[in-house]
Amino acid sequence: MKVTEHIENAKGKTLFSFEIIPPQKGKSIQELYDNIDPLMEFKPPFIDVTTSREEYIYIDKGNGLLDKKLTRMRPGTLGICASIKHKYNVDTVPHLLCGGFTQEETEYMLVDCHYLGINNVMALRGDAMKHEQSFVPKDGGNHYAVDLVRQINDLNCGKYLHEVMDIDNRADFCIGVAGYPEKHLESPSLQSDLRRLKEKVDAGADYVVTQMFFDNAKYFAFVEKAREMGITVPIIPGIKPIAVQKHMQILPQIFRIDLPEDLIHEVDKCKNNAEIKQVGIEWAIQQSKELKEAGVPFLHYYSMGKSENIRQIASQVF
Repeated sequence: MKVTEHIENAKGKTLFSFEIIPPQKGKSIQELYDNIDPLMEFKPPFIDVTTSREEYIYIDKGNGLLDKKLTRMRPGTLGICASIKHKYNVDTVPHLLCGGFTQEETEYMLVDCHYLGINNVMALRGDAMKHEQSFVPKDGGNHYAVDLVRQINDLNCGKYLHEVMDIDNRADFCIGVAGYPEKHLESPSLQSDLRRLKEKVDAGADYVVTQMFFDNAKYFAFVEKAREMGITVPIIPGIKPIAVQKHMQILPQIFRIDLPEDLIHEVDKCKNNAEIKQVGIEWAIQQSKELKEAGVPFLHYYSMGKSENIRQIASQVF
């Protein structure tokens, strides 16, 4: 079932969903199952599965020489989606990236999704590689998320990359895209960023999931500005609980987000990461309750494959 159909069927009730990352190569999927199991009591209609882009590694060849190789440390997004869908009978949403993928590779991924009965996808540009100062698309790949949305929407219409096919079993993907309540880190202004979001919706995006935020006022203001711009699709808030001290530096640095002074003050009083984790849980509970009271369609949690704090939050909200 499509994410938008789940929202329609809920008739105003706020639903629970979360996002996971595939295990590293060589790791068992069982650890992932062990972290999904405790969250299934909250009946998530869908689970997002991230896609990692490629990165360079250096292999010691001996004699002081290193061999530079391009690899993916967390492949298996589609396999994880199929496994979760089969094991839990829940819809899965694979992330599709511009970065690191050609349009042909994206088309093959979409065809496989269609065969597997996966009809929701999240269309993202992706980040720059670690050695790049700015995003560089792969040769033959999509440059921006809006281009990826157009490709998916074209396939929904029976238009493949090199031909338009008269078919009786065409795909019908529900397309999610990202929104940024505090603007994308590369955007010159929030208004400019909202125009880019409007372009993605106009190109065929069906719903929006926001980047994490820690001040609900910023989400509400973002939604209001989006509606004023004519963006009418559902806008799902993304929630990530603070869990360790380094989050206080890394999250603002990587995502260019502001942390509320009240949250900073509470974390500063903590003596260790266990206390910080509890502060993060309590903050996310209050965030979630206020958002739920406001009637958001979903509360979408960035779990990073760990469930303990998400379960504690959800048990107080759902």
